Amino acid sequence: MRTGQGLKRVALIGNCPPRLCGIATFTADVHAGLRATFPDIDVGIYAMNDGGKRYDYPPKVVFSIDQDDLRDYGRAAHRINASGADVVCVQHEYGIYGGAAGTYLLKLLDRVKAPVVVTLHTVLEQPSPEQRSVIEGLVRRASRLVVMAEKGRQILRDVHGVSDDRIAVVLHGVPDRPLGDGAAEKAQFGLSGHRVLLTFGLLSPNKGIETMIRAMPAIVAAHPDTLYVVLGATHPHLVAREGEAYRERLMALAEELDVSDHVRFVDGFVEQERLLDYIAAADIYVTPYLNEAQIVSGTLSYAVALGRPVVSTPYWHAVELLAEGRGLLVGFGDSAGFAERITGLLDDPEAREAMSRRCWAKGRTMVWSEFARAYVAIFEEAVRSGSPLLFRGGERSMEPVPPQLGAIERLSDACGIVQHSIFSVPDRSHGYCVDDNCRALMLMHRFDGEDAARADRLARIYAAFVQHAWNGGLGRFRNFMSFDRSWLEEEGSEDSFGRTLWSLGVTASIARGHELRLWAARLFDQVAPHARALGSPRAWAFSMLAADAMLEAHSGHELALSLLRDLGKRLQALLATYRRPGWDWFEPVLAYDNARVPEALMRAGRRLGDEGMKGDGLTTLAWLDHIQTSEEGRFRAVGTDSFGRRYALPLMFDQQPLEAWATIDAARVAAELSGFDRWLETARRAYAWYLGANDLGLPLGSSVDGGCFDGLMSDRVNLNQGAESVLSFQFACCAMREMTEKAEQDGSTLRTGTVAS
Repeated sequence: MRTGQGLKRVALIGNCPPRLCGIATFTADVHAGLRATFPDIDVGIYAMNDGGKRYDYPPKVVFSIDQDDLRDYGRAAHRINASGADVVCVQHEYGIYGGAAGTYLLKLLDRVKAPVVVTLHTVLEQPSPEQRSVIEGLVRRASRLVVMAEKGRQILRDVHGVSDDRIAVVLHGVPDRPLGDGAAEKAQFGLSGHRVLLTFGLLSPNKGIETMIRAMPAIVAAHPDTLYVVLGATHPHLVAREGEAYRERLMALAEELDVSDHVRFVDGFVEQERLLDYIAAADIYVTPYLNEAQIVSGTLSYAVALGRPVVSTPYWHAVELLAEGRGLLVGFGDSAGFAERITGLLDDPEAREAMSRRCWAKGRTMVWSEFARAYVAIFEEAVRSGSPLLFRGGERSMEPVPPQLGAIERLSDACGIVQHSIFSVPDRSHGYCVDDNCRALMLMHRFDGEDAARADRLARIYAAFVQHAWNGGLGRFRNFMSFDRSWLEEEGSEDSFGRTLWSLGVTASIARGHELRLWAARLFDQVAPHARALGSPRAWAFSMLAADAMLEAHSGHELALSLLRDLGKRLQALLATYRRPGWDWFEPVLAYDNARVPEALMRAGRRLGDEGMKGDGLTTLAWLDHIQTSEEGRFRAVGTDSFGRRYALPLMFDQQPLEAWATIDAARVAAELSGFDRWLETARRAYAWYLGANDLGLPLGSSVDGGCFDGLMSDRVNLNQGAESVLSFQFACCAMREMTEKAEQDGSTLRTGTVAS
């Protein structure tokens, strides 16, 4: 197949002129090279704006993204998906994307459907934790990573563990100009009669201009007609901090060394054609940069392509590009070395001419048309292989993990269960909350056998926390408590109220100890009347689950019956208000613990004999199940990224363990009501999510002590193990054990073994 034949549309993300920076120029050149070489491929630029600035972009820019506006990244992803792009090509450089080390870019890439190719303009041997996190997020998301030097490949392999087959080396593209002697260009800039040395780039201390100025007295002594041209505006970040003080210090240094007549500063960001003319006018191009860790220099590439001899410090790109006699290397900060090398070249026209021809020949392999062909071949391979983000493993064991108390005991003390952890170490700085303690209280009643005594001891601790959280004067539960046992509020959220009431209903119904059941029933009767004042749909659902649990033990409990009727009708009214074609839900948005709402309606319908409630519960759960199932048939929890988006289907990340537990519970009720095994399959699929049958193929639940990571992010799992996550996994393990035992009692087999992951 002719290269490019299968591609129709490319989305190109990066900076773009009239923004003034090297990445902007590069992006524009990539666009031009692709369009000129493959005119049938539509290439749209998604341009990054810096610092809230707006630019008058040309038509090739189809969308602009404000660097620090996270919403813009989502909008750009939607626009890319709507465009039908076959591939997304990202220009990555630190500092042009928002968030810590540019993490906002990952939010965009999580949302695009097309495979992603990332060009890394900087690759660091010693990245900060934030930089490492972003690069490894890009590694996980990208079908292919492109670097412009072999050193970049080596760092990706050694520092980030990227396999060679994921990395492509494509040298920086260059314009295709004939080899000339530079006389016409010198005349254009008033440089005739001079031997011209040139350095170009945004002026900043890391460019090493001082090194060259200090070399100039020796060079001028040997060749008095030498002129060193320093071309480029001062870096805007430096200007913002100190104005033009740095440029003035350089001028003062030239004056002090009595070479000010031999150093010319040309201030300004020049257009590319004018820059190329300046390079063509140079007898020697000089890059005295001070930092070894520069993986690419566009202007060094241009100088080589135009056949200009180069004298440079040995930063990574220069070492590779100037090999085989295309330039000379001098130590960092070595002014005497620069003077010696440059003087030697100026003394030897034949050596200079030979070096010029070697450079120009190398440049023919780097011209934009060759660059475009290399990139389109990479794009085609990315399309063939698809996105690596979604795990495409074989089969993974999903034998249920036995419920375990180890991780719960790790997080618990004499006061209650601590909210958060740093990895597996409890983080006391965040204290406790009633949300986690009421969940823990419910869970303890599900442990039996030799774990029962340990669970009952913990249950009394969690019950004491719940009791202390009750603020009868306000008719509400407090939620957050600091580690010093001081309440941080007098009234918690409505949802924490509903969850805590739920734990009372469950405890009154199934706790092993008679005294604990009495306590829970008494507090339930004090708390439940206040549920009528709640306005949150999930708080209603939790309260209905509480009422259903209470009725399991006390079938004539009038308060519980009335709560089921009243709150169930409220949920049905919400469903009637917000339901529309393709949206069978109680709100115009999705949020957390979603499956609890249809579960509450199904339980209420069963308890009350109300077919309408049962039907609405089953219908809404079926809709939720559909949107929580990936194209490959895996469970995909509604991630926190999706919260608050009106009438919008969910985004992939960040997926929380709470959602899988809620789905398992709701699916079990649906199976009991409908008799359909499909719901047992839903529960099984949701449980398998914990074991690694998810979008990244990474397990979250632990069989060692029952711990669970805090969520599935775009590039990794969140390695913290907070109470909500651990409790969710343990509830899920209890549910799977109960399902297996029931299947055995019924003489059937709950299908476990393996699951496609």
